[in-house]
Amino acid sequence: MTAFPVAISMPLIDLSQLRQALGPTAGRFDVDALDDCSSTNALLLERAVQGAPAGTVLVADRQSAGRGRRGRPWASSPQDSLTFSLLWRWQASPARLAGLSLAAGLALARGLEALGFAPLGLKWPNDLYAAGPEGEAKLGGILVELVADRRGTQAVIGIGLNLRPPAPGLLEQPAAGLAQLGPLPERHLLLATLLTQLAATLDVFEQQGFAPLRPEWQRRHVWQGRRVCLLEEGHVLAEGRCLGADPEGSLLLETGAGVQRFLAGDVSLRPR
Repeated sequence: MTAFPVAISMPLIDLSQLRQALGPTAGRFDVDALDDCSSTNALLLERAVQGAPAGTVLVADRQSAGRGRRGRPWASSPQDSLTFSLLWRWQASPARLAGLSLAAGLALARGLEALGFAPLGLKWPNDLYAAGPEGEAKLGGILVELVADRRGTQAVIGIGLNLRPPAPGLLEQPAAGLAQLGPLPERHLLLATLLTQLAATLDVFEQQGFAPLRPEWQRRHVWQGRRVCLLEEGHVLAEGRCLGADPEGSLLLETGAGVQRFLAGDVSLRPR
């Protein structure tokens, strides 16, 4: 009987190439590349509970149960997206991390702009947008999940970035891909640049909170000054003019009753 070799699926990220691309920051990360998993966030949360170190990264070509905020599914495919999760730890309580998803979004924008992609925008609390002549379209999303234990607060920061636009009908809102803004960078360079910017931005956030990052975030806020409504579970919570985020990362909305503050959570922002 003739023995045929078994095809082995290898992940697109080669760890040795990634270490070279990371350069001096390689020592800050412990990266595991997978060709397939249920959800990088779910798997990394399990590893965090088991004692995985800060800086652990899971990057997967495919996710069978990827998700965004409020449990929405996040579609990913090897050639059309970059999906990864990063574990970070703080001694601060979860209440002090309200602006974490905003800080992560700013880091992504910084990294992509360093690679020549612009203009980019941010939407409270966790979306990255491509701005163009036809308006804004979602380029990526962030899902932050926190676990507090005796070691402090463990944050798993999940990133989903569209390299090419998703198929029509997959998302409720307009979506874009990085390839629409320019030539796609080499995958290892792209991931290394984003991780390096995340580490630098999170260092500032850990020491000083969101306040020093706020002016730069505000400049990129795509709905700054627009009339919007806030929805939760399909119900309108408030309407007014969007003023962006406060120094703690909460949303500020100018309404008929004055300026109101809203925390991140199961709240969605929609143009009106």
